[in-house]
Amino acid sequence: MSTGRLRTRTLIGAVAVVALTALSLQGCAVVNGSGDDPNTLRVMMGADTTYPKERKQWQQDVAAEFERTTGAKVQWETYSSAQEELTAIQTSVISGQGPDVYAIGSTFTPTAYATGAFVEMDAKDWKAVGGKDQFDPASFGISGPSSSKQIGIPFASRPFVMAVNKDLLADAGIDSMPTTWDELTADAKATTTGDRHGMAIAYADGFDPWKFVWGMAQNAGNTIVSKDGKAEIDTKAVQNAYRTYFDWVTKDGVVDKAAIGWNNAQALAQFTEGKAAFFPMTTTTAINSFKNTPVDGKYEFALLPTVPPGADERPADGIEAASILSGDNWVVADYGKKQDLSFDFIKQLSTPKAQLEYYKLFGNLPTNTDAAAQLAAANPQLKPIIDAGKLSKPTAFTGAWSDIQLSLVDVVVQSIPSLKSGEVTDDQLRKRLQDAQKDAQSTLDRQKNGGL
Repeated sequence: MSTGRLRTRTLIGAVAVVALTALSLQGCAVVNGSGDDPNTLRVMMGADTTYPKERKQWQQDVAAEFERTTGAKVQWETYSSAQEELTAIQTSVISGQGPDVYAIGSTFTPTAYATGAFVEMDAKDWKAVGGKDQFDPASFGISGPSSSKQIGIPFASRPFVMAVNKDLLADAGIDSMPTTWDELTADAKATTTGDRHGMAIAYADGFDPWKFVWGMAQNAGNTIVSKDGKAEIDTKAVQNAYRTYFDWVTKDGVVDKAAIGWNNAQALAQFTEGKAAFFPMTTTTAINSFKNTPVDGKYEFALLPTVPPGADERPADGIEAASILSGDNWVVADYGKKQDLSFDFIKQLSTPKAQLEYYKLFGNLPTNTDAAAQLAAANPQLKPIIDAGKLSKPTAFTGAWSDIQLSLVDVVVQSIPSLKSGEVTDDQLRKRLQDAQKDAQSTLDRQKNGGL
């Protein structure tokens, strides 16, 4: 299997340009030491800023078990942002070397697929990881362009929801959860008082901002990338989404102004301190952080709104997207000679026991069906999150998506100075959306013509 997977690629044109650009970026640990050591498996996954100690211990335990059963060592490598995640993939493609296994965000799987650098799973490969039927069918929604062409092996599921402080809502006389984005804004205003704010938001986070915009746009019927491969960023629906998101901290005053410089962990901290009524765009990974804090026993989860800003009902073409189809997939590199060892590693982490342990430590829902069933039966409070998973929609399956995602985040990055000064003007926003539209369409066209 291993040697049969290896093949030579000619990387030309746009792929080389993009990858060489990636090589110039700083901060990404991609190639660092094990080289072609046949007894060391290189595994890359996102850095965990929320549970760093637990992550380190988990990695040590996983590596010890893997060495006990296979005799091989594990070398862990990390990325800390969406840009670094993209850089790692691109660098490996252009160099033909790098990690043997990646844990990548589901929205990055199309980009990984477009490189042709990862194993397209066949029946024999699925058997090697313990069988395809062990996974929840819904978790394959963005594993590949079709059920027969998949590179993503489901590892963890993270539907996005809101955490809600029940006491703060009760104090404001709110007895039902908002189902529209306008209702969420109104409820946030009603719960903002003194040093308490209606919402905990992280404007400077490298992952969060685009998800708000994507969700609001989907609810309005805009999928960011149309079925015929056209970018849909410079549109009224997307402009309304950004305007709503920006106004929360400027015009509406329902978000702490300090949040303009926050990452997700800082927004999470504000909620756990009992100083925010709503913590939108969170997942089960936050549960452990709520323990033994002022909100322990005082919070619950709720679906994010699915009616777009400015409307009291979803339009006819609107999409009931309660969350992006979110989580992590394993992908196995085929530019090296360690596919068999890689499958052994993934099999180890796909068992019900391993998946439940991962949930216990980090809050990620299992993709293993038996583990998920056990968890749901024992934790009825997870129902809104499970419902969000059923209402999740995938991002566009295109190799251009990772760049498009970064363009959406960049609109916020460019707007940070304006947010700090108190206003993002309509002209500023239109210009940034026009630039993002051009960048996105250029990437889509490049990908369509054979680039990454």
